[in-house]
Amino acid sequence: MADQQGLDEVVRFTSELIRIDTSNFGGGDCRERPAAEYAAERLAEADLEPILLERTAGRTNVVARIEGTDPAADALLVHGHLDVVPAQAADWSVDPFSGEVRDGVVWGRGAVDMKNMDAMILAVVRAWAREGVRPRRDIVVAFTADEEASAVDGSGFLADHHPELFEGCTEGVGESGAFTFHDGTGRHLYPVAAGERGTAWLKLTARGRAGHGSKVNKENAVTRLAAAVTRIGEHGWPLRLTPTVSAALTELAVLYGVEPDLTEVDLLLDKLGPAARLVEATVRNSANPTMLNAGYKVNVIPGEAVAFVDGRYLYGTEDEFRATLDRLTGPDVDWEFHHREVALQAPLDSPTYARMRAAVEEFAPEGHVVPYCMSGGTDAKQFSRLGITGYGFAPLKLPEDLDYQALFHGVDERVPVEALHFGVQVLDHFLRTA
Repeated sequence: MADQQGLDEVVRFTSELIRIDTSNFGGGDCRERPAAEYAAERLAEADLEPILLERTAGRTNVVARIEGTDPAADALLVHGHLDVVPAQAADWSVDPFSGEVRDGVVWGRGAVDMKNMDAMILAVVRAWAREGVRPRRDIVVAFTADEEASAVDGSGFLADHHPELFEGCTEGVGESGAFTFHDGTGRHLYPVAAGERGTAWLKLTARGRAGHGSKVNKENAVTRLAAAVTRIGEHGWPLRLTPTVSAALTELAVLYGVEPDLTEVDLLLDKLGPAARLVEATVRNSANPTMLNAGYKVNVIPGEAVAFVDGRYLYGTEDEFRATLDRLTGPDVDWEFHHREVALQAPLDSPTYARMRAAVEEFAPEGHVVPYCMSGGTDAKQFSRLGITGYGFAPLKLPEDLDYQALFHGVDERVPVEALHFGVQVLDHFLRTA
């Protein structure tokens, strides 16, 4: 178990990392280096040899390896990202980059996404150094840049240009899983992620005949684009169940005492009540129009109109997703991937998943660990290029009045001190037994 110094450090590290503004505005507008140097210093103090790597100046990643006692064992990757989404200070109750600790809560951008997990990793590694602990298998620790955008300066860069640093890694753990989900009936669920939908950010381009706004124009690019966007936004995607989602539905149905009938998924979701939120976004593919851009003057019909769509597809359904977009966009609108990453699927019968479950149950015996699939994506996508199977495991024990999922990218992001204490203890227990 993590010692008292480890419990103190996880709070301090979370607060201090939040104070380092690593807002990622996209398009390369971010600088993670100060946070990377902070993490590297903490690792070096634990007698490790962290390596700092950059694809672009200021976009810094940190990697270190902890040698295990069994050289024949596969290595485990433990990773967290250093960047955060921007925050508008005027909308917050506190300065979003203050890292203020008040009334047992740490406030600020990154408190749950995901400087808390970065701090947990640092606190565990340093506690091990004090105790002389060595894990069974090699553990590679990675703190990455650019996760909140394309990851080209972060995990993508590491996977493509420094695969040697991850030699032997077959599995990895990162965000987001093992957090308390309160269902409103007193049950405490702890979903552990064993899959992610694929990322399909799309650019739609409609072309037509430019002309005067007062004239008849049957080749209006804006009209063509609007029609395609409407078809996409109104499309009813069919049910597609992956093994992880099927397992989640089955385990939840048993827990709630209802028939686990996977032939009537929508009806089953209704019977699960609030717990349906854990799976309802991952029983189908999705495509949500998010941006439109056309024209430069009200009385000029432009020759081109552009839209962007946030698409997500389940494991094994990318071909179907592509074919559906071809049909929905039609002959007058072209589409392409603005950004694409693969869907992931991780086994639930692995020893690693069993040890994650056991670690949570050790410190939350009243909890119910269930699998789930993330509707979005993480750095696990890029690390999968190296053959690394990814799980979401960033443990937090949260009070009922704190909606963990709403805090992601939300206003007044915060994490209780007790949640951090729980997290570092669970992570420590898991990594010792992994």
